[in-house]
Amino acid sequence: MTITPAHLTRWTGLAGIAAGVIFIGIQPIHPADVLESTTTGFWSLIMVLKTLFTVFGLIGITGVYVKQAACAGVLGFVGYLVFGLFFLLQMPVAFIEAVVLPPLATLAPAYVSGLLGSISGAPSTVSLGAFPAVLAALGALYLVGGTLFGVATFRAGVMPRWAGGLLVFAVLVTLAGPLLGHPLDRALAVPMGVALAWLGYSVWTDTKAHATVGHVVTSSARPV
Repeated sequence: MTITPAHLTRWTGLAGIAAGVIFIGIQPIHPADVLESTTTGFWSLIMVLKTLFTVFGLIGITGVYVKQAACAGVLGFVGYLVFGLFFLLQMPVAFIEAVVLPPLATLAPAYVSGLLGSISGAPSTVSLGAFPAVLAALGALYLVGGTLFGVATFRAGVMPRWAGGLLVFAVLVTLAGPLLGHPLDRALAVPMGVALAWLGYSVWTDTKAHATVGHVVTSSARPV
C-alpha cells in the first residue's frame, strides 16, 4: 500500500476512537486517589492506559485538525494548539503516576499523599513544588482548548457538527465537578470520551479529502 498524507490522516481516526474508548472505560474502575492504591498493579495498569489516552488523544485531534484545517481558520488552529498542549502536558503527568508514584509511595508517602490530594482537592501537609500549578494549567488548557477546538469544528462543518458541539459540552460540563465532588465527578469525563471517539470515527470513515496536506479545498463553510 502506498502511504499518502490522506492515508495517514485516516488512520489517526483509529487513535481518536481508542482515546475515547479508554477515557470512558477507565472512569468507573479508576482506583481511589489514595496512597494505598499506588502500590497495586491495578493502579499501574490504569495509569498506563491514561498515558495511552494522552498519546492517542493527541494523534486523534491532529487528524481532525488536518481534515478541517482549510475550513477551521485561525480559531481552529489556536484551538488545536491549546488543546494539543493539554495532551502534551498531561502525558508526562500520567507517565509519572504510572512509573514514579508506586516506588515513591514507600520512600516519600507524605509527598505522594499530597500529590493525590491535590487531584481530589484535599490539602497537602508538604510542599508540592510546581505540581499544583501544573494541574491548574492542565485545567485551563482543557477548558479553553477543548472549547475553541469544538467551536471551530462545529463552524467548519467538515466533521459532524454535533460532534464538535458535544466536545464543547464535554468541556464545559466539567465545571460542575465541584458540585458532585470527587470521585463522582469522573462521570463528567464520559461526554469527552464519546466526543473523541465520534470525531475519530468520522475521520476513519470519511473517504472525502476535505483538507489533506498539499491540497486546497472548496467548502461552503466560511473560515473564521
